[in-house]
Amino acid sequence: MKPIFLIGYMCSGKTTLGRALGDMTGRAFVDLDDLIEERAGCTVKEIFASEGEDAFRRREREALAVAASAPGGAIIACGGGTPCFGDNMDFMNSCGTTVHLIVSDRGRLLNRLREGKAKRPLIASLADGEIEDFITRQMAAREPHYVRAMASFDTSRLEDEAEVAETAGKFIHQFLES
Repeated sequence: MKPIFLIGYMCSGKTTLGRALGDMTGRAFVDLDDLIEERAGCTVKEIFASEGEDAFRRREREALAVAASAPGGAIIACGGGTPCFGDNMDFMNSCGTTVHLIVSDRGRLLNRLREGKAKRPLIASLADGEIEDFITRQMAAREPHYVRAMASFDTSRLEDEAEVAETAGKFIHQFLES
């Protein structure tokens, strides 16, 4: 089995859906940021502070290759910026299935971002009213990379356990049953 790479913007549900898919299918789930931290022995924030973004992106690319080679085709939740750097999209498209997770309900995405902004360095210092303008600009910059995914999937419904199970079931039906 080939790996499945979940890509998309912050709070699009990559980790939430990925965990549920792993649980429901028995496939390994890898959160790329967690793997980077495990391999580095420090947090992503610490890597950025001590080594800079270029070093983080090198670590990210190495971790991507490790995750992609996991036996049985892992489900991999990539960082929001992973597809936007180097040859990452080419690599993911060549060795697995890339699925762009999209939150079509903009209100739900904004709520998720506002609720979790303290954990997200890119938006942590923004006032709630500034978040929407920031994400509009950043999503426009990332869109040319995201649209290179092999497929897209709506993850607007991930707000509780029932929605997560329903959405994961739809994903499995669409991408894993054939």
